[in-house]
Order: sequence, then C-alpha cells, then structure tokens
Amino acid sequence: MAKKKASTFVCQSCGYESPRYLGKCPGCGAWNQMVEEKLPDKADNRSRVSMTGKASKAEPITDITIEKEERVKTDLAEFNRVLGGGVVPGSLVLIGGDPGIGKSTLLLQVSAQLNKKGGKVLYVSGEESASQIKMRAERLELRGADFFLYAETEVSAIQETIEEIKPDYVIIDSIQTMHHAAIESASGSVSQVRESTSTLMKIAKMNEIAIFIVGHVTKEGAIAGPRMLEHMVDTVLYFEGERHHTFRILRAVKNRFGSTNEIGIFEMRNGGLVEVLNPSQLFLEERLSGATGSAVVAAVEGTRPILVEIQSLISPTVFGNAKRTASGLDYSRVSLIMAVLEKRAGLLLQNQDAYLKAAGGVKLDEPAIDLSIAISIASSYKEKETRPTDCFVGEIGLTGEIRRVSKIEQRVNEAAKLGFKRVFVPKNNMDGWTFPEGIEVVGCATLADAIRKAFT
Repeated sequence: MAKKKASTFVCQSCGYESPRYLGKCPGCGAWNQMVEEKLPDKADNRSRVSMTGKASKAEPITDITIEKEERVKTDLAEFNRVLGGGVVPGSLVLIGGDPGIGKSTLLLQVSAQLNKKGGKVLYVSGEESASQIKMRAERLELRGADFFLYAETEVSAIQETIEEIKPDYVIIDSIQTMHHAAIESASGSVSQVRESTSTLMKIAKMNEIAIFIVGHVTKEGAIAGPRMLEHMVDTVLYFEGERHHTFRILRAVKNRFGSTNEIGIFEMRNGGLVEVLNPSQLFLEERLSGATGSAVVAAVEGTRPILVEIQSLISPTVFGNAKRTASGLDYSRVSLIMAVLEKRAGLLLQNQDAYLKAAGGVKLDEPAIDLSIAISIASSYKEKETRPTDCFVGEIGLTGEIRRVSKIEQRVNEAAKLGFKRVFVPKNNMDGWTFPEGIEVVGCATLADAIRKAFT
C-alpha cells in the first residue's frame, strides 16, 4: 500500500501553517483561508551555485573583495530615483499594484531602455502569450535585438532558459502564475510563491542578474501571498493611482540600496508612461484662488520636497454624530488635530462634519503636514481663505505647540522656487540656516499663534 503524502494547512493570507484545518487563522485572524498543501518528498537543500559552477562558501571577511559596480540608469529619471539611483546588478525587485494600473507597461519600457544600453533582457510572461507582449511593445514603439520574450510558468524551465541565454535582466510577470515542480499545490498558493521566489533569489544573487518580479495585490492593497515574500526581496515598489486618471505614483516601501518612501510620478499616455518632472506644479495647477478650506504644505517624500494642497470642507452636522472622512490623509491624525483645534484654538468642531483630502491622489503621512491640515480646517470653519502664496509646515503637539520638523531648508526652497511669498514654520526651526530671497519665513510657537497670523 502506497504511503500517503504528508500535508499541511497553510493560510493564503499570511502563510501561517497548521497540521490541521482551522476556520480562523491564528496568525492574521482571516476566516476560511486555510488550504491543504502537500509537502514535497524532498526539500531543496542544495547550496547556492552560479551558472559558472562556483559554489557559495564561507570566507574570512578580510579576504572578501568589494567590486564596485555602477548602477545602470534607465531613461526614466523618476524610476531611477525610486530605486536609489538606478538598477543594481544582482538585485531582486518586487513591483505590486492593482490590475490594469500599468505594471507591465512600466517594466516593458524599462526593459527596452536597459536593452538599448547594452543589456540582454529576458521577459518571462505567465499571463500573456509572446504575441500579445509583442503587440504592446509595437504600440509603445519598443524594439531590441537582445530582447527575449518567453511565455512560461514552470520555474525549472525558466531557470534552464536563463542558464542558456545568460541575460543581464529578467522580468517575471507575475510571480503568482509561477509553478515549482517540487510543490504540488496550485499556482499562486503560499508555498508556490515562496518556493518560486526563493529560486529566483538564488539565481539573482549568484549570477549578478537583476530580476524584477510583478506581484498581484489583494483588495486591501497589500501584495498577495505570504508576508515573507517582501522580506526575501531587496526592494518593494508599489505602483499606485486611479485607473480613470492618467497619473501614477511609484512608491518604494523597502529598499536595501536607497531611501524608503521615495516616490516617482508618471503620466499614462498612448505611447506609454511619461515621467512628471515637476510634481509640485502638477498638484497645485488646479487650485482655486480665494477658495476657503485650502492650505498648501511642503511635504517630503523620501529625499524630494513636494508641494501639495490640503483641502477641507466643514459643515454643520445634520444627524446626531459628526462625520469624519479623510482621503490621502491618516484618519487618526485628522481626528487628533481636530481635537487640538477645539481644545487649544477655540474652534467648536464637535457638531461639524469634516471632509478632508490631499489633492492629486497623493498619500501623505509625515508629521510636518499637521499645520496645513489645521489651517485648512480653520479656513473652512471660519469661511476665510488663506493667501494663495502661503505655505504651512509644522508638527502639532497635544498641548497646541508647533514642533520642529526635518529638512526645513529643502521645504522652504521648494516653496520659494514655485513663487510662494510666505511660509509658516515652527519657531524652533528658524535658527541655523539662511532664508532664500523673495520669501518671508514666519515662525510660529503655538497653533493659536499660527491661525492668528495666517488670517490677518
């Protein structure tokens, strides 16, 4: 009688494993996500071996030489910025985003640009045929001699093709369609995603091949599959935006080779993605002069200062409980600032509905946006507009004080560059630097002080 294969139950949301079925996952609390998966007969315990046959071994740190390899820059400066300066040989990059947002278009453009710079590219698609990719490439007017298309989902076959072609760059579109022969579960399961990514990681590290992996996202916006997937790769990028709008934001949430929370902004056109070189002007170009409930903040995303309009609409509550809605802003931060405004600045907001958003679809979560949120709320509540050439930067404490923020010089210089005449900053940020010409820097110690100065 044949011996029954051992199996385990794996949560498809977080990767938690259990020897028996559970209705609710103890790891993440999700219901009905435990799926039975067969355990492989033999685990892959082989050491890392490169295509040249060189095996990984322990060496004294004094004997290890550092080979300085230049990053490869694409023609998209925004893409280079998010990666930390360009593509690093041997890196494993994960790109996630909603369906139809443009992940494949972005990587196809990047692949063609890397190919033009002398790199050999292998584009592996598990979702489309080679002819479908060729049609998109012709629409984007992309051509290349050492640009290989390969429609395959079997990881071992992809590994053999990589060893045969010896590419400099590999694109996997997408990791949820890949299938490893040693794992009997369906493609897209936790075990398949984990094992496939592990194999690709070994290929990238041992052969200095830069590999880009496309990952699907869940309805909550996180990359589908085990959380371990994000830990295994070097860089995690999220491609964000509304499908009904043309602008896209590429955001780094993990980067071993550069700054996290760096963003790049693109516009989707018929000919592909085009980078937006001046995002501050983009976010402010449709701002109405004389409108109440509007304030501009000089936020910093990664290393770049960006001017964004914060909009607020305060209206009397019709029903019993006041409603609070925030888009692009943290809901808890908005509630905290409204409480401080009521307690420390004398604004009666408990019977007012509040609707806030960061214009342009950008998401802001740093403390320096507090003052602009408060000023926009006060503007809508008092029915008094702020000056169109005013900018507000500062963190608000629970006692109503305006606390210092980082990178104040870059923020003020960005505001001055776009023609702003006044910028409100924390009083403790006033010392130790030279103000740029043409802009007045106003120091504020308390929230009440800032509101008084902004509306006089």
